Parts: sequence; C-alpha cells; structure tokens
Amino acid sequence: MNENFELLKENLEKTRPEIIELQTLLSSIPAMAPESGGDGESKKCTALKNWLIGRGFKENQFKQFDAPDSRVSSGVRPNLMLTIPGKKEQSIFVMAHMDVVPPGNLSLWHSDPWKVVYDEKNDKITGRGVEDNQQGLVSGVLAALELIKNNIVPEYTVKLFFMADEEFGSEYGMKFLLKEHLDLFKKDDLILIPDGGDPEGKTIEVAEKNILWLRLHTIGLQSHGSMPQKGKNAHLAACDLALRLNDLENFFDAEDELFSPSKSTFQPTKKETNVDTVNIIPGDDVFYMDCRILPCYTLDVVRAEIKKRVAEIEEKYGVKVEISEPQKSQSPATPVNAPVVEKLKQAIMDAHGKEAVPIGIGGGTVGAELRNLGFNAAIWSTIDEVCHQPDEYSYLHNTIADAQTLCALFLQK
Repeated sequence: MNENFELLKENLEKTRPEIIELQTLLSSIPAMAPESGGDGESKKCTALKNWLIGRGFKENQFKQFDAPDSRVSSGVRPNLMLTIPGKKEQSIFVMAHMDVVPPGNLSLWHSDPWKVVYDEKNDKITGRGVEDNQQGLVSGVLAALELIKNNIVPEYTVKLFFMADEEFGSEYGMKFLLKEHLDLFKKDDLILIPDGGDPEGKTIEVAEKNILWLRLHTIGLQSHGSMPQKGKNAHLAACDLALRLNDLENFFDAEDELFSPSKSTFQPTKKETNVDTVNIIPGDDVFYMDCRILPCYTLDVVRAEIKKRVAEIEEKYGVKVEISEPQKSQSPATPVNAPVVEKLKQAIMDAHGKEAVPIGIGGGTVGAELRNLGFNAAIWSTIDEVCHQPDEYSYLHNTIADAQTLCALFLQK
C-alpha cells in the first residue's frame, strides 16, 4: 500500500472529535418519514451540507436530486451527491441514507435518543441513527475529508450519496434516483452501500433472498360452536393452509451456503382476530406468511405452487381464499467475482489484514433495486447491527476502521 494510504490511515485514528461532532449534529435532527409522523430529511440534508462546506468542500461539488412529496413542509425528499474528481472517470459510489426510524418506547432508552452520548471507556456513542445509517454516512465523509485535507487525488472519482426514504421503501430515494436519474450510474461503477455487515467487517453482502409476504383471507360460513356441520370453519381451513404453505420449505428444498439459513423459509406469522367468543365457528379468518426464497426460485414459480395448495384447501373445506401480497421483491445476485467485490476484499485486506467473504442475506436492501437494473452492488460495514433498537449504538473505532478501508479503496489502482 502506498505512503498516501499510510498517512490517511494514521490521520483517521485522530478523528474521534469530528465523528462525535457530526453524529451529534445528525442525530439532533429527527429525519423521520411522514409515515412515522416526521417531516422528512430536508433539515438534516441542509445541516449536513453546511457542515461539509464548513470543512473545505465547495458548493459546486454538490448536486441535489429532490423527489416531490407534498406531505413534508419542504415539499421534497432530498438526495444529495458529493463528488470528488479522481484520476479516472470511473466512479466509486458510497451510498448511505439520511432517514431514521422513530425511537419507539422512550422508557427503554437510558438517554435522550436525539442527543448523542459518548462513552469514552468503551469508545461508543448512543443515539437514534448513530448506526443506521449514520455510521456508514460518517465513515464515507471521514475518508473523503482526508483526501481533500491532504490534497490527494483518488484513483477513482468518489461520489458520496446521501439518500432519502430508505426506511419506508425508497420510493423517494433509491427508486426515485433509478427512475428519474438513471444516467447517474454506469455499469462499470463500483457501488458500495455501508448499511449492513458484521462486528468484524469481514462479510460482503452480494445477494438477497427473494421476499414474498402473503395475506391469506379465508372466507367460510359462520355457525354455532355446537353445530359445526352448519358452517364452514374458516379458521380450521386456514390452519391447514398454514401447514401446507409451511411445507413449501420441503418442496423448494435447494440449499445455498451463501445464505444463513441456507434454505428457503415459508413461515406463518401474523394472525388477525376472527370471532369474539369461543362458541362461534369462524366464517372469516386472516393470517400472514413471511417467505424468504433463494434466488434460484422465481416468485412466479412459487406463486404457482401456492395457488395449487390454496385450491386444495378450497375444495376440501368448501371455503374461498383470497391472496394478496403486502410486500414482494426479487433480484439477481452480484457475482462474487464482480469488480466491486474483489476490490473491496482487497481494500479490507490492505487496511486491516482481514480476509473478507461474500454472503447472502434474508433481509432486503436498496442493493436489490440496483441489481435488478444490472448494476453490481455490495453491502458492507463493521457494525453490531443494533439498528432500530433502544439505546442504538455505534463504536467509533468501527467508523474509523471503515473509513480506512474506504481510503484504501479510493486509492486502489
């Protein structure tokens, strides 16, 4: 690794005051979506931009892409891009989101969630958003700051993207950018999303299971509990259906060690209230399934088998089953040998001597939106994954370590 990297790596060890300052600023502005009773990201975006300009970035390095949203006071959901020109036109994107979830039950917090608390002994800060996704945002900012402080031109053009609306589906964030500003991205760009990972920073997420949430509404005929022959027990039919759909785990039985668990899962979850007393045969029943399906199976193939099993239930019990899909998502994997994966693995090795490995996950990220359009994306960071929890925290040494990895990536030839 060249001497420029060694300089930046050493300098980053001294950036704790900047991390605390920026994290404190970001957490003090509750950038929640309207769905959570919030006013969006505009105030946080403006504060972030002003902070960056105050530390040496120029106005002309920023470009903002506003998604209209009449529900917030500013009328827009901002997506801010900061560009640092490199020796190559090829870009490295580091894409983090500005929005956060509500703090939840305040009695479960040991401090004000909107005021960052620094625990010097454990090198840890606590506050809503400090991990999800402010750690990834701040690590990108720290790496970029070191470049301009030391007048170092990166090998690649660096683009830090601060996005809106990740917590509620990215309609005003990633999906908006891909729909309205697709020309921002090129197929040979290296796209990194620091919004998931592990405590050692050794896993690179390259694939996601396909997601299918099902709402299954069984319609039978209500009757008295003592005379079930006069009714059609929707709850009984639904119980049978839940077991048959859970059995899809044995039908779609392929395994892929990239994921944990390595198989597809089909799990009954939420159950809605049906009748009010014990002595009523329910004529109406609703339950939900959370299905996480290996990418080797398309959702259409799964849907076909689900419909077959639903039809068997309808015939057996004389009921009707209505199916809806509250959420669905499928995407191809980023190849494990894609340039973004290989270069990130090398940067982690150069910065910390760690051998990183590609993995798949059962959850969903904005990486899926990029992969569906043919862009290779990698999700990575060094985190404990305490997002959305009370007393959400982030270790400063993890933020620094990730910034060091990013510097190694920016300077990699």
